[in-house]
Amino acid sequence: MASVLDRSDSVGARSGTHRGGPEGGGRAASGGAGAGLGVGLALAALATVVWSGSFVTSRALADSVPPIQHAFWRWIIAIVAVAPFALRQTWRRRALLREHLGFLLAASFLGVTVYNTLVNQAGVTTTAGNMGMIMAASPVLMAVYERLGGARLGARRVTGMLVACVGVLLLVSGGSLGMDLAAGDLWVIGGAIAFGSYSALLRRRPARIPGLPFLFATFVLGALMLLPVFLVSLAVQGGFEPTAATVSPLLYVGVVSSAVAFLAWNKAISVIGAARAGVVYYLQPVCVALLSFALLGEGMGWLQVLCMGLILGGVLLGSAGRK
Repeated sequence: MASVLDRSDSVGARSGTHRGGPEGGGRAASGGAGAGLGVGLALAALATVVWSGSFVTSRALADSVPPIQHAFWRWIIAIVAVAPFALRQTWRRRALLREHLGFLLAASFLGVTVYNTLVNQAGVTTTAGNMGMIMAASPVLMAVYERLGGARLGARRVTGMLVACVGVLLLVSGGSLGMDLAAGDLWVIGGAIAFGSYSALLRRRPARIPGLPFLFATFVLGALMLLPVFLVSLAVQGGFEPTAATVSPLLYVGVVSSAVAFLAWNKAISVIGAARAGVVYYLQPVCVALLSFALLGEGMGWLQVLCMGLILGGVLLGSAGRK
């Protein structure tokens, strides 16, 4: 996996997609790097499918592992998993990492400390299916950041964004378009904002910082920022019993959903840009719905089906072109 992702960095650099221009490198990739585009889309799809499973684990562990402890141990496991591959590279670039400490802190806070903690908290009071569909709104925020960065958003994309937003509003309001939102839905909306902001921020990752040192540094910094609230949770709520039912999901989210998926997603954005990667991310509601049905027995009514159709239809419309 690490060698494939390293090659994707070199493909992105040759095709001129690495954080280039207001489009996040999307035009360059489509213009002259078909191989790079394919690798980028595959990496984005891998991250999306793997992350779908993490919504199921957030729901499954909601009654046995406090959300903050879930998040903290996830990143400790991820640090241990990545360390053998990243420690030497990170140490060699320690001066460069210190130079860009502000950027690393912002990325760590959004992508590590906040995003998954909010999703874990949401799992206490909402379904995995709802979490996946609400999180599908985060690429809309990526597009907004594109526009603020100078990119042109055509009428088709704006229309698609509006349709997707209606789908999200219908879902979280129970079909009434009112403001009586469940607590879990609000937590997921916060997570979607954090993830969309993190993904947009990746476009500005300093080109001299390779993927593994960047990933390892953000994991460590994010876990350190979680440490105080983890200690509070431990003192107030107590710990959890380490059984197969709790440790196995934590190993999944720590190794696969963190180490593998975050590295794949970061590399995908470096190759094809946040906008194209965001399109692939909209496969997530379908994956989460299928997994939550198969593993948790969660049902799906007509409202969920309608909202999924609106969200996916809106983003497909918005991603089809810039007219």
